[in-house]
Parts: sequence; C-alpha cells; structure tokens
Amino acid sequence: MIPLFDIRLSEREVAAVEEALRSGWLTMGPRTETFERAFADHLGARHAIAVSSGTAALHLACLAAGVGPGDEAIVPAITFVATAAAVRYCGARPVLADIVGQRDLGIDPDHVEGLITPRTRAVVAVHYGGYAADVETLAALCERHGLALIEDAAHSPSATPASGGRKLGTRGTAGAFSFFSNKVLGCGEGGLVATDDDDVARFVRSRRSHAMTSGTWDRHRGHASGYDVAGLGFNYRLDELRAALLHARLPALEDDIGARRRIVRRYRELLAGVPGVTVPYRDEDVEHSSCYVMPVMVDDPELRDPLRELLQERGVQTSVLYPAIHELSAYRGCARTRLPRSELAARTELTLPLYPHLSQSDQDVVVESLRESLASLRAAGRPAAPRDATLT
Repeated sequence: MIPLFDIRLSEREVAAVEEALRSGWLTMGPRTETFERAFADHLGARHAIAVSSGTAALHLACLAAGVGPGDEAIVPAITFVATAAAVRYCGARPVLADIVGQRDLGIDPDHVEGLITPRTRAVVAVHYGGYAADVETLAALCERHGLALIEDAAHSPSATPASGGRKLGTRGTAGAFSFFSNKVLGCGEGGLVATDDDDVARFVRSRRSHAMTSGTWDRHRGHASGYDVAGLGFNYRLDELRAALLHARLPALEDDIGARRRIVRRYRELLAGVPGVTVPYRDEDVEHSSCYVMPVMVDDPELRDPLRELLQERGVQTSVLYPAIHELSAYRGCARTRLPRSELAARTELTLPLYPHLSQSDQDVVVESLRESLASLRAAGRPAAPRDATLT
C-alpha cells in the first residue's frame, strides 16, 4: 500500500522527546515556551501561543475576536468540521460561504460579502491544502465592515500568498495552526494561535489553562505562590513531549516543504496527460504553498467513489478533503444560500499520497493507477458527465 501520508522521525527528533521524558517535567513548561518563541520568529509574529489542538486554537481565536452567543461567523463550506465547530463552541452560528471553484478551493470573498449581516462578527479564511485564500481582499472586506479576520492556517505553516510577503496566519486578528499527526509540522496532537495583538495573546494564554493567573511551571519556579481564576477557561495546554518534538522538527520544516513542492510539481507534470482530472491551483502557486495535500478533481462526479475503490485495490490510499459542511447531519441549516461550487468539489475531490519522502517510483504508480482506473471505468460504460461551466 502506498499510504496517503507517512511520518519519519529522525534520531535527533526522537532524542529530543526522550530528553523531555527524562527531565521529569511533562506538562506545559520550558520546552513549550522555547517552541513558542521559535515558531513566532519563524512566522514573523509577535506572539505564538501553543495549545492542545488546532481545534482549540480556532476556538480560542474566535473567543478572542469577540465571537459569542447570538453572533455569526462566516466560514467556507469546504473545510474540516472543526472550523465550523469552533464557532458553535462560542455559542455563535457558523454561516457557510461557497468556494471560488474547482481550481481554487478557497473561500469566495464575493460570496462572503453577500452573507454579512448585523450579526456577523468574524470571517474565518481557510488556506486549503497550504494554498492561500484571498487574504488581501478578505482583510479589506473585514476592515470595511468592522469584522475580525481569523485565518485557519492548519494546512499552511510557512506558506505565503502568491504575491509573497508575510506568512499565512499572521495577517488577521489571529491565525490558528494544527500540529496533528498528518500535518506538515506534526507532533500527534497540538495547535497554536499566532497574533500581533497583545490583548488577543493575553486572552489566549489565560484561557488555555483554566483562566488561571499563574501556571504550574510559574509556581514551580517560585514566580507565584498561588493563583486566581479570571474567567471561564479550558484545559487546552500543550505538553512538554509534543513541544520538544515540534521544536526539534522545526529546523527541517523548510526542507520538508521544499521536498513537498518538488513532488507536487512532478505530480502536476504527470497529471497533465491524464484525461478526466483537473488539478487545482496554478503551477506558480506551488512555490508559495506548504503543499500539505495533493488534490485532484475528477471531472465526472459519478466516477470519484468507484475510482477510489479501484485505487485501493491497486494499493493506492486516497482520501476526500472534504465533505461539504452543510451536508453533514449536524450542520444542515448553516447554509443560507445554495453552495453549488462547494457541493461539486465535495463530489469530485480526490486526495493523492503526498509526503516529503514519497519516491518517484511510487509517484509513478499512483498516477498510472489513476490513469488506468479511470480508463477502465469509462470502458465499463460510465460516460463522463457534461461539465457545467457555471460551477467551475
């Protein structure tokens, strides 16, 4: 089986975790602080606050932006459910916006603007697959309407917009990162909030640990003898083992992304000759992306699921990123309008294997299996459906 993703840890990275284990201090402490400083420097952000997951990061970012009961926050329909769930955790309603189309799975700023009401408090932009959403347009839109812009940067550590400049996750009120096992920078479970806003950073630091005025590490060092609880907080702490692993993996991040970009460029060359699939984004976008996943869009929606089954039989693991949020049972009713581009993407997207050490021979197997499987489905009498230009 050629897996969808694969992790290889160096001896140095394993040793960093072992050192943390032997230190005798396992909960949030000095290694977490060290990683936070390093990641803030890497991003060019004033603050980086590590938390227990990307979902926790989104929740705290929404709370810090003032999202609360009775409010609305606009999120894309094509994203992991955590993006919308974080809004609901605040007691607010996620309002789903359509994506740009088959070649750009980012949130559509024009549709966002049409969804804004007096209840709207924030817009959450997802940088799908490590490719930038239109943050410049969204930032201007949010400023015009007095809204917070939250960046869901779970896929995109070190990525930038195509125009260059500051890294994604540093352009809005706050950026939320994920360090889940399969992410570009992974540690199993973990997340981080990045911000240049001192008040946002102060709020997130407090709420990640029960809103206590001092933490265990502070008291251990004698910096405080007790604590007060200043509000409703959460147990969203990152532990020292994961912080140690993240800090050890951070120096190799750019090399890993460079390898991902080389593999994606080669995928794009190989897939250019495969009829029946569209590759999202442009060749020039790869240089600015973290290349978290390798998405393709199967031109005939009826072929996507049978194609996945054939690829599995041929030893190629695939995935779907993502089902449309409003088609999930718990989120029906969150779409105020039709979302045809999101629905089409949910029925046509196919994620191919991608990780820094994917070999060219395995990559050849993936693409040839895709080509042959599509051809066999057509030969079996599954004609390609006509494409609706209004949905692309």
